[in-house]
Amino acid sequence: MTSSTTGPVLLTVHDDGVAHVRLNRPESANGLNIELLKALHEALMEVHGDGRVRAVLITGAGKNFCAGGDVHTFLSKGEQLPDYIRVATSYLQMAAALLMRMNPPVVSAVQGFAAGGGGMGLVCSSDFVIAGESAKFLAGATRVAMVPDAGVSVTLTQLVGLRKAMEILMLNPVIPAAEAKAIGLITRVVPDASLEGEAWALARELAQGAPAALAHTKRLLWSGIGQGVEAAMPEENNTQATLSGMADAREGLAAVIEKRAPRFTGR
Repeated sequence: MTSSTTGPVLLTVHDDGVAHVRLNRPESANGLNIELLKALHEALMEVHGDGRVRAVLITGAGKNFCAGGDVHTFLSKGEQLPDYIRVATSYLQMAAALLMRMNPPVVSAVQGFAAGGGGMGLVCSSDFVIAGESAKFLAGATRVAMVPDAGVSVTLTQLVGLRKAMEILMLNPVIPAAEAKAIGLITRVVPDASLEGEAWALARELAQGAPAALAHTKRLLWSGIGQGVEAAMPEENNTQATLSGMADAREGLAAVIEKRAPRFTGR
């Protein structure tokens, strides 16, 4: 077994072939900043290049899987936010693309919230998603005057259909785990107390499968939408950087932090 023990992302490769990738900013609900996103990309690249890995399990430390972008960090950047967003979304794009392209199947285990480009992006880019019964899902980008990223504009539509994706991305409903399963957003719902055990059991089951057959099956399934995702990601990122420079984006971030309704002006 090999492992890392410190940092915003922890990686452990177990002897049974399961690589455990753990988001490790529990004090911030695993909110994404550049440091975490860079560490996530590096961990996934390490997994991608490790021939021992036959399945990947992604979890989040603490009460939440991932609350999306770190709104406190984003708001603190002020007028420099577009530059910060441009780098952050580039790392997120690379991480999401790796999840879809790497040979080992990827399982994400969701507790608490999976929100924003980080939470929803990882969910939509995973091959399997198991959620605890109290888990909730939220797109959230337009709530802070931004757009979906990590390829979600394509992957979410493929998972739940165009009409449902419009509702999720534009109205930002909080989606309970049972509904997420019913609409095809996730794979399975389990009791909260069973989440960790069920996720590990699935990852180990996949690790015992025929690796080449699973890898090629995964490639065939993702290839149908892969070109659409790759085409959408740069446009998502450019739009995100542009919108993050507007006053509405700063107002949206402040409203989330202050737990109030935003007052958008279109500027």
